[in-house]
Amino acid sequence: MSTTSGLPASAADDGVTRGRYLARAGNCQACHTAPGGAPWAGGRGIETPFGVVYAGNLTPDPTGLGGWQAGDFWRALHHGRSRDGRMLYPAFPYTHYTRVTRADADALWAFMQSLPPVAQANRPHELRWPVSTQWALGVWRALYFRPGVQQADARQDASWNRGAYLVQGLGHCSACHSTRNALGASEVLDLSGGMIPMQAWYAPSLAAPNEASLADWPLAEIAQLLATGNSPRASTLGPMAEVVLHSTQHLSPDDLAAMAVFLKSVPPTAPTEARNTSMERVPVKAGAALRGEKLYGDHCAACHGAQGEGVAGAYPRLAGNRAVTLPVTANLVQVVIHGGFGPATAGRPRPFGMPPFAMVMSDADVAAVLTYLRQAWGNQAGPVSELEVAQQRSLAR
Repeated sequence: MSTTSGLPASAADDGVTRGRYLARAGNCQACHTAPGGAPWAGGRGIETPFGVVYAGNLTPDPTGLGGWQAGDFWRALHHGRSRDGRMLYPAFPYTHYTRVTRADADALWAFMQSLPPVAQANRPHELRWPVSTQWALGVWRALYFRPGVQQADARQDASWNRGAYLVQGLGHCSACHSTRNALGASEVLDLSGGMIPMQAWYAPSLAAPNEASLADWPLAEIAQLLATGNSPRASTLGPMAEVVLHSTQHLSPDDLAAMAVFLKSVPPTAPTEARNTSMERVPVKAGAALRGEKLYGDHCAACHGAQGEGVAGAYPRLAGNRAVTLPVTANLVQVVIHGGFGPATAGRPRPFGMPPFAMVMSDADVAAVLTYLRQAWGNQAGPVSELEVAQQRSLAR
């Protein structure tokens, strides 16, 4: 027997166990643990276009949540306010967490209170004026934030509604898979894709058929991708691989199935057109296609095949691969320059990876080989310019 929490009934009755599970679903530890620091003690800097926000200490030490009550924690999730009433910055995604039920918030609180206390004072944010002021944050909230709860859709079954709750609430998927405006706001219900702020990665549209729509996928393969980072149709790399590693691989089969049901039902949009995220495209130099073909043969064909056919379960197919023909080329450039590594999960403990070519290929080489594979074997996508590669190479990974 299972419950709406996705846990067996006995575990769901244990607030700490349930809270630990929900914290996995929200991927909370990834932000609230600094590299090399104590788990859950905060201090990790989250870069934004407006400066750095430092994650808080969630342990029950007086420097963390030691003086808080369950109601204070609920207010932080639901209203985006700290214990003292101070408005929180939406790098903490309360715009999504406001949908979390009070029962789940209390379970998360019980788990947080069970953590070993760590004495580590919260580090002040380093934000530019006027973003650093509470009045500016108040204006932002008036424009873009309304506290709310997840409303069940009576037209859908329990599995769909559970998936919607996880994707739109704790999972905060649109925090990456949507475009942010100049003030850093995005729409919780929008999964139309966007560049991840301060990262040189593009989270593809989960609605567009030429990007990452799952409308024609079997449910089992969607769940498999979330559980292992790999499926017959796709692999996860970059930030999504981290989500699988720290979060979705730990979810129950029921919850993975529910997320699959919801994601498969995302209303389709028209295919997206080429969207350059920085500057206008510059045409590649003449002869780049021939150069790209040779580079592919020298460096890529041994794994991905002479015809881009790949090796099932090991190296992805490049012919007809939507990740190759995405209108935004940022991910391709990142993978060639920095390498591509999937998450090591319980279902796939030793994933195959791709080595980095940053020291092997010049910007012109990367542009040429990517242009070749985007136009070979029936692929029909625009070229990649040397300028695009140079811009991507200069960005922090």
